[in-house]
Amino acid sequence: MSYGASAALQAAVYQHLRADAALADLVGDAIFDAMPVASPAGVYVTLGPEDVREAGDATAPGARHDFVVSVLSGQEGGAGFAALKAAAARVSDLLDQAQLALDRGQLAGMWFLRAVARRVDNGAARQVDLTFRARVDLG
Repeated sequence: MSYGASAALQAAVYQHLRADAALADLVGDAIFDAMPVASPAGVYVTLGPEDVREAGDATAPGARHDFVVSVLSGQEGGAGFAALKAAAARVSDLLDQAQLALDRGQLAGMWFLRAVARRVDNGAARQVDLTFRARVDLG
């Protein structure tokens, strides 16, 4: 097992999201690989937590990466979920079954696992957390 492909997976996911014109139409350039210090205006996307587990087999060492991509609204965008859900649906479409090239390791597959939509900041804002699973071969 190795955590070695984690940075490569994060970079590939980030670049894949940033390169999509349809997602840019929904969130502009507000796609972050780290939570911004101050919440941007409108809807934005950020890469979140990751849980990595051993997933090697007889053919190669590997790891299973469960990671979260969050779609959030600032307080001024908290009136409803429609804009968030549109952006979250685009993120899901982009990452489910994505074929990404990694700088280290090889992506064997990526799948959507679940989503949780909720109010945050005492109901003033909205957040959708999408969880994906990636299997990375390291051999």
